[in-house]
Amino acid sequence: TDVTYETQTESELKYEQVLAKEAAGENDRAVEEAKKEEEKQEREEKEKTVSGQTSVSLEKLNDFDYLIQNFYQVDSTTTINSSQLNADALLGKDLRLSHDASTPQILIYHTHSQEGYADSVPGDASTSVVGVGDYLTKLLTEQYGFNVIHHKGEYDVGDRDHAYSKAGPGLEAVLAENPGVEVVIDLHRDGVAEETHLVTEIDGKPTAQIMFFNGTSQTPEGPIEYLPNPNLENNLAFSFQLKLCAEAYFPGFTRKIYLKGLRYNLHLRGRSALIEVGAQNNTYEEARNAMEPLSELLDMVLRGE
Repeated sequence: TDVTYETQTESELKYEQVLAKEAAGENDRAVEEAKKEEEKQEREEKEKTVSGQTSVSLEKLNDFDYLIQNFYQVDSTTTINSSQLNADALLGKDLRLSHDASTPQILIYHTHSQEGYADSVPGDASTSVVGVGDYLTKLLTEQYGFNVIHHKGEYDVGDRDHAYSKAGPGLEAVLAENPGVEVVIDLHRDGVAEETHLVTEIDGKPTAQIMFFNGTSQTPEGPIEYLPNPNLENNLAFSFQLKLCAEAYFPGFTRKIYLKGLRYNLHLRGRSALIEVGAQNNTYEEARNAMEPLSELLDMVLRGE
């Protein structure tokens, strides 16, 4: 009897263990399913946010005064009107790349290659805005699969005032050798009052705020005839779509888009962008960290996703 009792107890115990294992397995699967569902909801939430930024708020965005007040800072050297900044038209531009990564797609360069950060090492380009460009190149290439050229020509050594004039021919030469390049990014570091610290937190990391900058090729008196920019509309669409995605995905990451009167070599491609990354009192790490959300924004706009 004792033996039978032990056998029954043993078999019951084994059966309970089997049930427990099955329950644990079901629990693991439930946790996995819940995790997938949560990730799906997060994706849908992000899509809704972007949709909210681009469609629900379209009525507001099409209000020129609202658009200027909330998205732009207009320098006194220029002017802009509602026909040039029309949210419908800017959002309607298809900025997806037209060819794959078998040939170069994106050119990154620095009109002001000598710009550094609070802790940059003098003479060490890897700790300056050029090093920031290296990291953006790496992210766009390795994480997002783009074909990127990082041009490290120095155009502001000894004479910063004529850097844009010097950079123009150098860029034209690079583009002549790589005619398939569709995106041209001029990466800078801004200068601000010392008490201003352009920093936010993204994914737990201190991150320099960035600013998209457009040259309008016009003064308040009218167009600057010797600086034509046939790509101005696309330039404005590119910065606006990037800014709008940033507001949806990384609120607080971007400053207002800055509009100024000259051309800044932005005429070379429709998808040209001048981007100020932090300022002189940001650390190099803060500026470098900013390339992670920036690369994601570029991927969204250039893939149309």
